Amino acid sequence: MLKFYYHPTPNPLKIALFLAETDLPYELVPVDTAAGKQHTPEFRAINPNGKVPAIDDDGTVVFDSTAILLYLADKTGKLGGAAEDRGAMLSWLLFIASGLGPFSGQNVHFHYAAPEDLPYAKNRFMRETERHYQVLNDHLKGREFIVGDSYSIADISAWGWAIRGARVLGGEGLAQFPEVARWFDAINARPAVEKAQLIGQGETFKAVGDEASLRALFPSNYVNV
Repeated sequence: MLKFYYHPTPNPLKIALFLAETDLPYELVPVDTAAGKQHTPEFRAINPNGKVPAIDDDGTVVFDSTAILLYLADKTGKLGGAAEDRGAMLSWLLFIASGLGPFSGQNVHFHYAAPEDLPYAKNRFMRETERHYQVLNDHLKGREFIVGDSYSIADISAWGWAIRGARVLGGEGLAQFPEVARWFDAINARPAVEKAQLIGQGETFKAVGDEASLRALFPSNYVNV
């Protein structure tokens, strides 16, 4: 059975939603990143990069949320989009994976977790996050879904970050990007979303904020400190 290495953060939530949409059987393996469980030799054997999500599909190991979504779409034949839209699918998945997602993550880091107040970094990552959302907003005009005419892993991938829009963007959150907000409301109303958000319910994860959790989450900050 497929093992799903999980923590309730944006990238693992994408995989949770795919699994909820497709009813693919899996075993949940919680990885408490604030407690440093991603750095154990056992988990590094699954993902040498020490990040969640990851899966082990009866010996086939895949890490990185975009790689996992592509793998599972190919495996199940579901939510991968039409063949004629493959170029657009890869383009938008990588736009999210290399742009919208990382800039959102760094934006949150410098606004909420950085040990110093760095106005340049805060402005840089907020402006780039907003720019990526504007690109997506412009693309969604007249469209129900990100790629083609049907719901797909592109929508799932973007949803994983958009669900944190208020925290990432501050202020009005997604409301400042009305096409994204419209799209998000439609995706977020899907029955599988509630099911995905309940994955891991009952598991206890360490709260973030003390020095131990910050060392676990951002170990490079503490090299030679």
